[in-house]
Amino acid sequence: IYNPFPEKDLEQLRKSKAILFVNNGIHPGEPDGIDATMMLMRDLVTQKIKTPQNFIMAAISAYNVSGMLNRGAYSRANQNGPEQYGFRGNARNYDLNRDFIKADSKNARSFQEIYQWLKPDVFIDNHVSNGADYQYTFTYISTFKERLGNTLGTYFYNDYQAKNLKDMEKLGYESTPYVNIHGDVPEVGFAAFEDSPRYSTGYASLFNSLGTVPETHMLKPYDKRVDATYKYMLVNLQNLDKEYSKIKQLRLENLKQYQAGKQYGIRWKIDSTKYSTMDFKGYEGKYKPSEISGKPRLYYDRNKPFTKNIKLFTTAVPTGYITIPKYYVIPQSQYRVIEEFRRNKIQMKPIQKDSTLAVESYKIRDFKTVKNPYEGHYLHYETTVDTSRRNQTFSAGDYLVSTEQPGVKYIIETLEPEALDSFFNWNFFDGILAQKEYYSAYIFEDSAAELLKNDKKLKEAFEAAKTSDKKMSDSGEAQLDWIYRHSPYFEEKTFRQYPVYRVL
Repeated sequence: IYNPFPEKDLEQLRKSKAILFVNNGIHPGEPDGIDATMMLMRDLVTQKIKTPQNFIMAAISAYNVSGMLNRGAYSRANQNGPEQYGFRGNARNYDLNRDFIKADSKNARSFQEIYQWLKPDVFIDNHVSNGADYQYTFTYISTFKERLGNTLGTYFYNDYQAKNLKDMEKLGYESTPYVNIHGDVPEVGFAAFEDSPRYSTGYASLFNSLGTVPETHMLKPYDKRVDATYKYMLVNLQNLDKEYSKIKQLRLENLKQYQAGKQYGIRWKIDSTKYSTMDFKGYEGKYKPSEISGKPRLYYDRNKPFTKNIKLFTTAVPTGYITIPKYYVIPQSQYRVIEEFRRNKIQMKPIQKDSTLAVESYKIRDFKTVKNPYEGHYLHYETTVDTSRRNQTFSAGDYLVSTEQPGVKYIIETLEPEALDSFFNWNFFDGILAQKEYYSAYIFEDSAAELLKNDKKLKEAFEAAKTSDKKMSDSGEAQLDWIYRHSPYFEEKTFRQYPVYRVL
């Protein structure tokens, strides 16, 4: 921590100063930020850089410690230096830049504790890119503005970040948004990268921090990459020193968007009808026969640089909404969720006595699951729910979680099953997806026949289901299962019943 002020208590400092938080070495093969940050800290304490008036700076010098210790010179096959570096995975082979919301690693849990202690206004996570070749040394990811929120997102993109990039250009580094293209040519245009909460800046956006991932270009010389990273942090410091009061005020105002009863976009897609343009400086992409296979292969001709006007798609539209409730109710049996909430300083109020509440309830209607494990999980996606209202009895010790608190976006993004990085999608609730009780067909056949004989409405619904579903009408097994699931014998209230409830 660089803090030149007499006051050392963060709670007191936060009232009048802004906090910049920098993370480095999450991918230890991308060490530019490690050296750049040490140089910046050195220049601050020796007063080569003017002493700040309105901020302190905190930095994690090397986040992925075990990955740093796994040294080598070849794992970054496409990168121009340095001579040695660490490995992307940590000791358990997790990519830590996918772990910020699920927090499987001790690294992520430590990060959350540090983050919630600092409560930074601005956050930077230094990286090195992969992908296409182009003229820029410095590229960047500005956090997804829709998840950041209208108030902060507009200011960040149009004012604060725009000023940082202009100042970078004055220091000799023109920049481009992150070129998220592999195996293609950038001049087709490209879209904003959605840094969902699994990523560091996505996590930071849930707490209204202005977040950037610098991505220096892997093919540029190492000293230039380090210098560009240094310069980007420097202009952030200078502009934060000027804008600290406005940023702190906008962070508070931004929370007004997330009040109970208001709509919240839970899933997003890029709006292809809205775009800006920029003069992109690249190299011509061509094809020639591969010396390995003889087949056509892509290469970039550095003897033929170009400047072309391209489209940037940075606006997203919601593909699903939820209405923000007044409270979520978390049963005490969901201790993993409670543990995560405590670490992230989410305020929870235990219910004092057994109580019946009017709640909104979810049943998991459908979801898809990746075929291969992703970062230690069989991740769900495209989750949908059915909603109903009911009276639900809760026990003393279950938790009420108000949405009227600074961590409201963290609460919504983790507890709403349809959110991209919800706890449901990260397998926190997979126990509800397996049926626990079954039947023996040869016994239930007689019970099912008796049910149809004595229940006219069940019989009518059964016949209608067969008419509308040919697969069911062709399968005796499916017909018997339909009757079971619509009979009193199917008493698994927990099957696909999402165990977190909403109070509107």
